[in-house]
Amino acid sequence: MDKRILWVGLSSLAVVAIAALLTLLFEKPASFRGTAYGEPYPPAPEFELTHASGESFRLSDERDKIVLLFFGYTSCPDVCPTTLAELNAALYEIGEKADSVQVVLVSVDPERDSPQKIQEYVARFNPSFIGLSGSQEELEKIWQAYGVFREIVEGDSAMGYIVNHTARTTLIDTTGSLRLSYGFETPVEDIVNDLELLLK
Repeated sequence: MDKRILWVGLSSLAVVAIAALLTLLFEKPASFRGTAYGEPYPPAPEFELTHASGESFRLSDERDKIVLLFFGYTSCPDVCPTTLAELNAALYEIGEKADSVQVVLVSVDPERDSPQKIQEYVARFNPSFIGLSGSQEELEKIWQAYGVFREIVEGDSAMGYIVNHTARTTLIDTTGSLRLSYGFETPVEDIVNDLELLLK
């Protein structure tokens, strides 16, 4: 074999090997895209509400699943349906792993949202979603524990008043810790990225 050809071949292999090594050394590790809570991650405040089925829902019963917790209401004109549609899209993207994720919507409008009404509402987006409501007194404790802002604004539309509220989705990991949060209209691919990392 021509020594020149052999030398060119070995040189090419060396260049490829060095490029691969540099990629491994300097490639950024995959990272979360949501807003992270500081370590040690705080435990998610426990709460219990009565589901439309009549059974009690306890957040701690969802341990071993990732919980995507959102606060909203069934008469919401924009933020809530958009968020639920995006969460549904994220679950679709992760395929079978979606069985390890639970989306939960807690009402900020107990006057109009019965447990039955809010469950019917979330089921339109995904049958696996859980919708919860309760009395003003029950819900106020939960809103406060999760730092949820809520304000009733009287309106002239047929829908009546609207409720301005915190529009963040909180991700609670499988250990029951507050791990990440997402603002309104966070790209679906960012949520998918984080779910994939946590479900590895």
